[in-house]
Amino acid sequence: MTRRVLPYRIPPEDVVVPEAWLLVNEAGELDMPEALPDWDYRMNLHLRRRVRVDLDRARSGSGLPDDAALMLSAVWTATGSNLGGPAQHVRLAEGGTRTVDFDVRLRGADLGGLLLLDTALVLAERRSDARPSSPRRAGSVLWSDRDSLRLQGDAPQFPMAVIDFARTSFPDEAAWHLQISGGMESATMGSLLLLVNERNTITTTAFENAGKPRPVDRIVLSAVYADAARVMIEHALSVDDFGEDADFPDGSLGATLLSLFEQLFPGQSITDVRLRQRQSPALFASDLQAAVKIFEVS
Repeated sequence: MTRRVLPYRIPPEDVVVPEAWLLVNEAGELDMPEALPDWDYRMNLHLRRRVRVDLDRARSGSGLPDDAALMLSAVWTATGSNLGGPAQHVRLAEGGTRTVDFDVRLRGADLGGLLLLDTALVLAERRSDARPSSPRRAGSVLWSDRDSLRLQGDAPQFPMAVIDFARTSFPDEAAWHLQISGGMESATMGSLLLLVNERNTITTTAFENAGKPRPVDRIVLSAVYADAARVMIEHALSVDDFGEDADFPDGSLGATLLSLFEQLFPGQSITDVRLRQRQSPALFASDLQAAVKIFEVS
C-alpha cells in the first residue's frame, strides 16, 4: 500500500490490522472476489469486515493525547453510478485494543462499474491543544486502505424498472424499452433507464434470476444486452460531438457510450463506423450483432 506524505505525524501502519472484506450471500460468507460476473442492478450487496485497532499506539504514534477521540470509518464509491457515501462509522474514545465489525448493506440500484471500499482511521474531533506536528483537524487521516469489487454481468449495467406497458405509450406486447435522455455530459445513471414490461414474464423472470441465471435466462439477457447496445451505439453515432477527440467527464453518458464503443469496435474509428452505419444500416446491424456476441452463453 502506498504511504501518503501528510503534514502531520501518523502512526505505524500495523496499529490497524484489517481482515479481508467478506461477501455475504445465501450460502454464507466468502472472501470478496475481484469481480461479480453475474451482478446486475437488482442485486443488493451485503459485506462484512473485521478491523482491529491498537488505540494507544495510534495516539502515541500521532503525538495525540490519551483522551483524543478517534473514528474508524468505511466509505463506498461506485464509478458506474457516480454515487457514494458513508457505509459505517464507529467512534473510538477508549484505550487499549478495539475490534470493530463492519456490516454494510448497499442497494444494487446505487451501484455499478467499480465499487471502491475505503476504510480509514481518523481524528474524530478538532484538537485545539494539538502539537504543531500532530493532527488537529477533525477527519485527519491516521491510516487508510482501499479495496475494490468490479461489478459486471450479463444484464445491461444501468438502472431498470418493471412496469405495465399497457399504461404507457409503448406497445403492449413489447418486452423492453431503453430510454436515453440528457446530453453527453449528463450522469449515466440519470440518462439511461431500461423499462421491462411486467406482462412479459419470460423477460421479467430472466432479470429476477440474473444472479443465478438458467440457460433460458442467459439467452434472454443476451438479447436484451444486444438490443440495448444497438440503441446506445446508434444514439452515440447520431450525436455530432461523439468522436475520438471528445473529452467527456467520468461517469457521464458520453464517457459510458465511448467506453461501450471501444469495447465493441476495438481499433476502429468512430468516423468509419458512423459512415458504415449510415451507408449500410443492415450490414451495420449484423456487425453489431457479432460484436456483442449475441447468444454466446456459457
